[in-house]
Amino acid sequence: MMEFSAQQISQVLGGTLQGDANRIVHNVAGIENAKEGDLCFLGDSKYVHYLTDTKASIVLLSQSIPFEGSTRATLIRVENARAAMAVLLSEVAKVLNPAKKGVEQGAYISEGVAIPDDAYVGAGAYIGKNVRLGAGVQIYPHTYIGDHVTIGDHTILYAGVKIYYGCHVGQDCILHSGVVIGADGFGFEPDEKGIYHKIPQIGNVVIEDDVEIGANTTVDRAMMGTTRIKKNTKIDNLCQIAHNVQIGESTILCAQVGIAGTTQIGNHCLLTGQVGVAGHLKIADGCVIGAKSGVTKNILKAGQYMGIPALEANRWRRAQAVYRHLPEIYRQLPK
Repeated sequence: MMEFSAQQISQVLGGTLQGDANRIVHNVAGIENAKEGDLCFLGDSKYVHYLTDTKASIVLLSQSIPFEGSTRATLIRVENARAAMAVLLSEVAKVLNPAKKGVEQGAYISEGVAIPDDAYVGAGAYIGKNVRLGAGVQIYPHTYIGDHVTIGDHTILYAGVKIYYGCHVGQDCILHSGVVIGADGFGFEPDEKGIYHKIPQIGNVVIEDDVEIGANTTVDRAMMGTTRIKKNTKIDNLCQIAHNVQIGESTILCAQVGIAGTTQIGNHCLLTGQVGVAGHLKIADGCVIGAKSGVTKNILKAGQYMGIPALEANRWRRAQAVYRHLPEIYRQLPK
C-alpha cells in the first residue's frame, strides 16, 4: 500500500504547501467523493466549491484557481494540478506494478538471443531468431516475438502481444494485451474469373519511441516498405491501422478508429472515437476529427472536422441545423 505525506508530495512536485505538512495519504480519488486518507487534484475552477466540504486529506490545486475559503484538506499549489497528478500516479504505478527481472520457466528463447540482465521474460513467451532486446524490456507471459524483431530499451509488452517478423518497436513504448504488430495487410487481387488472390505483404512495421498502443489494436505490415507510427503517438483500444499507413508525431487515436491503407496522418492530430479514414489520403498536422466521422477526401488545413463525409465543423453544424428541418422544408416545396 502506498503512503505519502504532504511534505513528500510537495517536494516531489515543487509545490507550495498550505496546511498540515504531515498529513498522510494512501489512496487517490475524485474530489467529489473523497474520504480521509485520499489524495485529489483540482484543475478546473468550476469544481472549486468542492474544497469547502471535501473529506480528502490532500488536494493538488492549480495556481490559477483562486480560493480564499476554508477547507479541512491540506492544499498543495502547483502550476498544473492534472499534470502534477500524472507525475504522482507514475510513481504510484511503480510501487503497484514494479519492473520485473529474469526469465520465467516455460519461456522459449531462440539460440543466440541475448537477454539483458535487467530484462523480464514471462512464462510462455516466445522469442524468435535474431531478436534484439533493449535494456530493461518487460515481456509478459504468452507474448510472441517473431524473427528479426527489435525491441527498444524499457519497452513493455503486456501478456499476449504478438509482433510478427522483421518489425521494430522503439524504446519506452507500451503495448497492451492483444496488440498485433505486423500481421499481413489486407491485399488481394481478383483474376478474370473474380477469384481473389493474395498479394504478399513483404514490408514491416516501425513503432518509434514513446508510443503507447491500447488493447486489441492491430497495425498491419506494409505491402512494400514500412507502416510507421511516429514518436509519442498514443493509440487507444480496438483501433485498426492498415498497411503502409504513416501516423505522425504526438497524434492521438481514440477507440475504434480505422485507417485504410497508405493514408498519412499528420503530427499533433486527434481522431476521436470510431472515426474512419479512407485509403490513400492525407490529413494535415493539427487536425481534430469528431467522433463517428468519415474522412473520404484529403484534409490539407489544420482545424476541426465532423460528419460523413467529414466537413469543417462549423459548416457541418450549419448543415445539421438545416437537416433537422428537412421534413418541414419539403412540405413547403411546390408539388
